[in-house]
This record gives sequence, structure tokens and C-alpha cells, in this order.
Amino acid sequence: MFETLRRELDLPAAERSDDFPDDVLAEAEEVAARGPLATTDRTGLPFVTIDPPGAMDLDQAVHLERRDGGFRVHYAIADLGVVPLGGAIDTEARGRGQTIYLPDGRVPLHPPVLSEGALSLLPDQVRGAVLWTIDLDVDGAVVAHRVERALVRSVARLDYATVQADADAGRLHPSIEALRDVGRLRRAVRVAAGALELGLPDQEVVPDEATSGGWRAVWRVRREADDWNAEISLLTGTVAASIMLEARVGLLRTLPDPDPRDVQRFLARARALGVDAGDDPAALLDGLDADDVTHLAVMTDATRLLRGASFAAFDGEPPATPGHAGVGAPYAQVTAPLRRLADRFASEVCLAVSSGGEVPTALREALPSVPDAMRASDALASRATRGVLDRVEASMLAPFVGQELEALVVDVDGQDADVMLLEPAVLVATDAGAGSARLREGERRQVRVVAADPAAGVVHLTPAW
Repeated sequence: MFETLRRELDLPAAERSDDFPDDVLAEAEEVAARGPLATTDRTGLPFVTIDPPGAMDLDQAVHLERRDGGFRVHYAIADLGVVPLGGAIDTEARGRGQTIYLPDGRVPLHPPVLSEGALSLLPDQVRGAVLWTIDLDVDGAVVAHRVERALVRSVARLDYATVQADADAGRLHPSIEALRDVGRLRRAVRVAAGALELGLPDQEVVPDEATSGGWRAVWRVRREADDWNAEISLLTGTVAASIMLEARVGLLRTLPDPDPRDVQRFLARARALGVDAGDDPAALLDGLDADDVTHLAVMTDATRLLRGASFAAFDGEPPATPGHAGVGAPYAQVTAPLRRLADRFASEVCLAVSSGGEVPTALREALPSVPDAMRASDALASRATRGVLDRVEASMLAPFVGQELEALVVDVDGQDADVMLLEPAVLVATDAGAGSARLREGERRQVRVVAADPAAGVVHLTPAW
């Protein structure tokens, strides 16, 4: 189903996804044999990883401690410092930007011998890592931090569902026993700072057990454990941003604050749906429940407030607007270097600054090229995700052409309306025409499936009345 999409996007065929130029593969073998840069031994800390089942490119490992007066967060990130700047791997990675994920296989940023082998934080293996140590007070505020290269070892490989089940049963792994408390405290800190955090369910494409080789989309509501784990990554990213801003050199992930007029329109629309909106959009979003269809419509509407994300490289004068509205603070991506180009560069700046040394000239010279590479790869990843969903949704709706299905109206804009079908799990635009005036966000309506073309990924729905 996805080979046509791969050709459209100039991505390699699924069976060739791991192909890299010969010089890249040769350098990858050399890097894998070279071993880590770190000499500081932190293998006594029992780190664990939390990733989707089957993942091999494990970027992060975590260990949490309760301390008098708060918590200590140890966050180990795969260390790509062994990859030479300007070498074959680095040059190829700058062209790719990030790992692209499709249901039939990913297109990796780095050769698997590194990303799924020598540099991955696999269990029971000593690995080099960029180790962040962050102390929090009882309210979750940062009181101290350190970043260094270190040798680490993961003792367990966990997945999100298992962590949630263990949390519900009161038996979290000892290394993350404090995850619930740290995650909730950090979320509260960010909401108080105005972070616009969405809790929208994700559309996930999974194998269709009813058809051989087929696929279907399902709705997956974020688990609390997903959010707790994400808070550790966001915490690290905000600390990294503070280091680079103070040093006046680095790479930030930015998102401008929404226009106050858009905020007022959002709050007014929430009130029109019967939601007690108050005057704080961050607190409003934090209190919503994705299982409530009205709240779901408000969450969807809030996506209008989170537009304009970008990367900002700077060396000297920091960006005029360095913040990230979704995080509630300046933020840098530093926790997924095996899968995302920017993280390696931001991490290297933080390491250089924190060691008291100068940021290497080659690194400074490389920074300005990273935002363009990330913008291009973000656009490609977005097209791939949308192309996959378009084809899967059309395939799921093809048997229903000519029939009516119940849908939730989640957004009305002019004569177009976005509707969410709960079964099958589809989120698509419908041409409401002049009848859009009769639609209300948050209400349930019948829609008619007029056409569905899986090959082209095209669906046509109209309101049924």
C-alpha cells in the first residue's frame, strides 16, 4: 500500500530502507569499533529505557531518586560525539534530517549498526551517553543541573503500556518509582508558566488482523505514563535551552505565543461549547478529558494556537522570541539524537559550555545549516504521516461508500468541517458547503461516504441531512 507513497516522496523501498552509501557504512563500522568517548563511570546507576515494543533505536534511559527536599533526575542520552563532524555519516545525516517512520518500515537517520547497535542504549550493555543530572525541589522547580559524558548501563527495557500497568498496580520499577510524582509536578510547573499542552488522541496505524497484509487506523488516547515520561524529556530540553541562552550560542526549538485575539476567540468558542473556559488557556487545556467529545472539540480547536514552530540557531545575539508556547519556556531538542539531527548539535554545545571550554569552531560553523535541514525533514515526515493516514483511511472507508456513519464534528471553518469517525477511526474534512452554518463543534452528526480511493488516498464525505 505504501510503495507508491515512498516513490512520491523519493524514499527507498521498504526492503531497501537500511541502504546507505558505501562510505557511510564504512565509517559507521569504524565508529562502532572505536567505542565511547566517555571515561566517567556511571554504570552503577540502574537506568531503564521506556520505548514502544520492538524499538531498537533507544535514545534515552532514566533513573530517578527521591532526595531530602525534592528529586534527582538522571537522564542518559545516546552519545553521537563519536561521529566525526563533516564526515560521511554526518553529511548523510544532514541530508536526511530525521528518521522517517512508515508502517512497513522506517527510513533511519543513521546506519542501524550505530542507531540500533553500538550507540543504542540497549539493556545490559555499557554505552557512552550524554548524562544530564537535574535536581528538583519539592515543587518540581530546577535547583541545580549538570551535563557530562559518562558510561552508563540500562538494566531493563520497558514499554509505555507496561509502565502504566505497573503504575496502576503500585509496582513501578525501582528506577522510576518517582516517575508519577516528578511527571505531575513538572506538568504543573509548565502549566503555571502558560504551556499550551494538548491531549489529543493519536491516530495509530497497525496491522489489520482481519486482512492479510492490510492496515487499519486506531485511536490511541495518551496514557498518563506517556505524559510523565515526556515531562522528563521536556525538563531536559528546557535546561539545555537555558545553558545555551546564557552562553549566547546554540540551537533552540521555538514556537511563538499565540496572538491574544486568537486566544480570546478560542476561549469564546470553548464557552459556546459549554466548557468553563476562564481566562487562562493553559489551565483550560490541562483540565480537559479526551474521552469527553466536547472536550475533544476544544482540544482540536486549540491546535490553531500552536502554529509557527521552527528552529533557531544563534551565535551571539539570542533569538528575539526564544520561547516555546507548547512547553512554556525556551526549549531545545536534545533527547533523541539517534532519530533527529538537531539533538546531536544542541547536545554538543551544552557539553562544551558546561565543561568550561569553547564551543568548537566546526560546531559553530555547522549550527546555521541545521534549521533548514530540520525544516525540510519535518515537512517530509509530515507528508509521509499524512500520506499513510490518507491511504489507510480511504481503505477503511471504501466498504462504506454510499452509506451513512456517525461522526463527531471537531472543527468548523467556513464551508469546511473536520469530523472524527469513531469507528472506523478516521479524522477527515467534509465539504459542508452552505450547510456548515448548521454544524456545531462537539456535536454528533451523520455523514455520507461519497467516495474513497485507497490508491490515491482520497476520501469524500458530506453531511447527511
